[in-house]
Amino acid sequence: MKETSRRSSWSLAFRTGGSGLSSVKKYINRDLSWLEFNRRVLEEAEDPGTPLLERFQFLSIVQSNLDEFMSVRVAGLQAQSKAGYSKTDFTGYTPQGLLKRLMKRSIRMVREQYRTYRDLLRLLAKEGVSLASYADLHQEQQQILTEHFKQIVYPVLTPMAVDQSRPFPLVHSKEQYLAVVLKREHAGTPEDEEETYCAIVQVPSILARTVLVPGRRNSRKLVYLLLEDLIKEHIGLLFSGYRVVAVHAFRATRNSDLTPNEEGADDLLQEIEKELRRRQRGLPVRLEVEKGIHSEALDLLKDELELSDEFIDEIDGPLDLGFLSKFAAALPNYDHLRYPKYEPVYPEEFDETDDILSVLRERDVLVYHPYESFEIVNDFVLQAAADPDVLAIKMTLYRVNVNSVLIQALSSAAESGKQVTVVVEIKARFDEARNIAWARQLEKSGCHVVYGLVGLKTHAKITLVVRKEDVALRRYVHVGTGNYNESTARFYTDAGLFTSHPAIGADATALFNEMTGYSAPHLWSAFAVAPVGLKPKLFELIDREIANAQAGKTARIVAKMNSLSNQSMIDKLYEASRAGVNIDLIVRGVCCLRPGVPELSENIRVVSIVDRYLEHARILAVSAGGNEEVYISSADWMTRNLNRRVELMCPVYDKGLRLMLMNVLQMNLADNIKARELQPTGSYARVTNELAPLRSQFEAADIPLWKSVAAAFDS
Repeated sequence: MKETSRRSSWSLAFRTGGSGLSSVKKYINRDLSWLEFNRRVLEEAEDPGTPLLERFQFLSIVQSNLDEFMSVRVAGLQAQSKAGYSKTDFTGYTPQGLLKRLMKRSIRMVREQYRTYRDLLRLLAKEGVSLASYADLHQEQQQILTEHFKQIVYPVLTPMAVDQSRPFPLVHSKEQYLAVVLKREHAGTPEDEEETYCAIVQVPSILARTVLVPGRRNSRKLVYLLLEDLIKEHIGLLFSGYRVVAVHAFRATRNSDLTPNEEGADDLLQEIEKELRRRQRGLPVRLEVEKGIHSEALDLLKDELELSDEFIDEIDGPLDLGFLSKFAAALPNYDHLRYPKYEPVYPEEFDETDDILSVLRERDVLVYHPYESFEIVNDFVLQAAADPDVLAIKMTLYRVNVNSVLIQALSSAAESGKQVTVVVEIKARFDEARNIAWARQLEKSGCHVVYGLVGLKTHAKITLVVRKEDVALRRYVHVGTGNYNESTARFYTDAGLFTSHPAIGADATALFNEMTGYSAPHLWSAFAVAPVGLKPKLFELIDREIANAQAGKTARIVAKMNSLSNQSMIDKLYEASRAGVNIDLIVRGVCCLRPGVPELSENIRVVSIVDRYLEHARILAVSAGGNEEVYISSADWMTRNLNRRVELMCPVYDKGLRLMLMNVLQMNLADNIKARELQPTGSYARVTNELAPLRSQFEAADIPLWKSVAAAFDS
């Protein structure tokens, strides 16, 4: 009865249908949708079915997600608002109106985050681990910690007074500080007794955030103290002759979005380095302060950072819960409070031989991380680097892990005389400094390094190996949906295709030629490449499904991605839905499309899966009138990916591999444990049905299951 009533109300709300709908009703705002995604992450921390230490990990992710959101998205809206920009976006919001909603919802989310944090601490205490206050410790423990402070912490601290001769210091973005309010110990006059002084002390991030407290004899309990609490307790040692009136933590977030002048830069590398130095001086976006902060300290921070009350959040708990990730991971002997360890398997296709290329001469191979090991990617490049018949290796790098095997392999290949070309994207947000370092290391080894293209980020993930065989050359290619980063490959789900297919090899060569030289646009035979050809290709595939639906044929689209926010793509999907195409979208994060609306999107279903691993693969399957086609891609369906990046979509030609990917999609769509379904209202509801419980990430870990070829695309 309730379900019928809800559908009726939505039918009334959207009765005008089609193009008659207002934009506010047709689309969900991107930033509000992102907050819904972060709420789903928070729900994993709240879920008692999630292992306890993993719940702490999810709380940490909520924090880091929100930090980046504030430093980029909210910062951009603030800049627009200050500049007087008041035009509405395609979802109907002005920057000013959107900012108010975002901050209100963000503050509410933070309250829930800290309520969950306190609940989890109580549960952890029952397991024998606690975060104590200094006052809870017995005298002997306090004495030991005082010595620890004097020997280890005190020498690192720097008190920074704020007065006429010493201006307010630079407060680094997302670093924790203590605001100290002082009075003279021995004031000469009554006026002196009333005068207060302010100082700033940075909590050193170079030291561990938690300090293990020595336990009582024979005690098996683990007690930790937060570093800032230890500093607070001894802060008076930094200010001899003064009495500490109050000391409270604060933390500022600054605008971290780089805006390099690429067109006018003589050297793009130097321009990015200059922007990185500016990042620490970006305009303040948000201020977090500890609950109960002294009014004089708060007034000083508001004046110096020039932030109004709506961008100030008073926190009831320790600032920056990002420390919980390392804290939870480091606890010894608590594996029963974590997910069972899962060790990725080496792809079975390469079990019988060490010669990867010999396998690829016979067949294409699909791998799906993290269930299958990223070692196969490393070995592919390592073998190519050591093979005397390999003439050239070309590769794109967007985000690479520390101590990357791939960097070492590429350097070794160049030093042995091979032609090695690496397109390093030095504008990859928050990885700019690391990528600059990699670029310089590769150049020293003799690699030809290209720093992306002016005005575009290179986000495609592709490796090309050119090998001399008999009297001809053969090209081997790896195309992936995720970064060449073996660290994140352990907890991101991504697909990778290994192939020696001639059409893919020819397109790979042309793609690198376009990225590194001056080449006329290539007539792609396999690839679709952004920023010019990817969106038209997607439209072509959708139009074909529309034509099939109108002709009474099977018409279905299943697409998996991180985000969907491009208006024209959404409109095209609406058009397909109205034509009768059945559309299933698996969108982990932002989704601006509003599903289930009569006469607009009633044939569209959107699900999001937030679980142990970060869903990161981009996969597209279309029924193609019964001759199913499947593609993997580096691109989300966002404006930046389709219009302002070098992105790649590659077909999977092998029928068996297509079925494997369709298995993955079908498992995602059948998930009724960790899947949430997007409602027409813009909120998400957990998928519930009477079918047998199915958790797609746990099913995918059963590799023979997803690698079987029994998928039925139209089921």
